[in-house]
Amino acid sequence: MKKIVTHAFKPVYDCNSRFLILGTMPSPQSVKHAFYYSHPQNRFWPLLATLFNEVLPCTPEDKAALVLRHNIALWDVLASCEIEGASDASIRKPVPNDFSTILETAHIERIFTTGKTAYSLFQKLVAPAIGMEATYLPSTSPANQALFPWEKLVETWRRILGA
Repeated sequence: MKKIVTHAFKPVYDCNSRFLILGTMPSPQSVKHAFYYSHPQNRFWPLLATLFNEVLPCTPEDKAALVLRHNIALWDVLASCEIEGASDASIRKPVPNDFSTILETAHIERIFTTGKTAYSLFQKLVAPAIGMEATYLPSTSPANQALFPWEKLVETWRRILGA
């Protein structure tokens, strides 16, 4: 059943952030755990730990510290939408986040989106307003494992992030 959801938490960034990684909208599991990419099967945190040769972070504080150490900001394209569960394909009535504060505070040089829906929504709803394009990164969702097995996911993200 579709319901209207609003973004549940603030972006992670500081004045040193140079890269912005955007998902579409927090999943119900991420909302439950009050932090980005918190579904236990999501490969986002193991991927970043691998790319940056770091210990896998477990707490929201450790996860935030990891991205900030590497000049990464995290947020999502949407402030609200109508969605069924965590299905990006079901998104209707998308409302983008306001990126002005991040862009005024941080020195964002590149924007990356995780997954095709985040990419297309960003390009359509946000890019024209802020004058910056995004680079597509494959989703770290467990639903994407057949198309991007672990080795291919790591190699793709390594190449794009320059890790």
